[in-house]
Amino acid sequence: MYFAALLARTEDGWEASDTELLDNVETLSDLADLAREAAAEDDTVLVLIEQEDAWFGVVRIDGEEDPRIYVSDAAAAARSSYGEILLTDELLGREPDDDPDLDALDLDGTEDGDDEEDDDDTVEVAGSGEAVPHGPVGDPQVLDDLGIGEKELKALSEDALTEIAEALGASEVLETVR
Repeated sequence: MYFAALLARTEDGWEASDTELLDNVETLSDLADLAREAAAEDDTVLVLIEQEDAWFGVVRIDGEEDPRIYVSDAAAAARSSYGEILLTDELLGREPDDDPDLDALDLDGTEDGDDEEDDDDTVEVAGSGEAVPHGPVGDPQVLDDLGIGEKELKALSEDALTEIAEALGASEVLETVR
């Protein structure tokens, strides 16, 4: 089960809206555009995504700057079509793939036939032949200036989005869209 929400910073605090990634977003660029539409002027927008008990991701959009991304477990996210949106070549530190095979993705959060757990430290991204490490990837300081440091972010539990919202003072607005 997935949950995704946008938290937009305003003069009055945070405003939340839920987003249906399936209908609106196919790429990181689409996600950034969706977030910018929710922003008042060039204010900060956070996209919070979680797959229950598997992984969570935070995408931060500040105006027209490139998105900053943190994913709690790249290998778990790589098994998810929504995680694939966040796991860019740049984030994973590899050269862009000219012809990714996105047809193998199944929007229920798995790939066709993917129901085995890997015992290895990496998992292959659908159709790419590329391995993705288990564990966090991205910018662990994505929320530093908002009161959630790298150590706190990496220590978040399976209820990470609620914990992030509480630290931001946005738990009530997040719960309205949950």
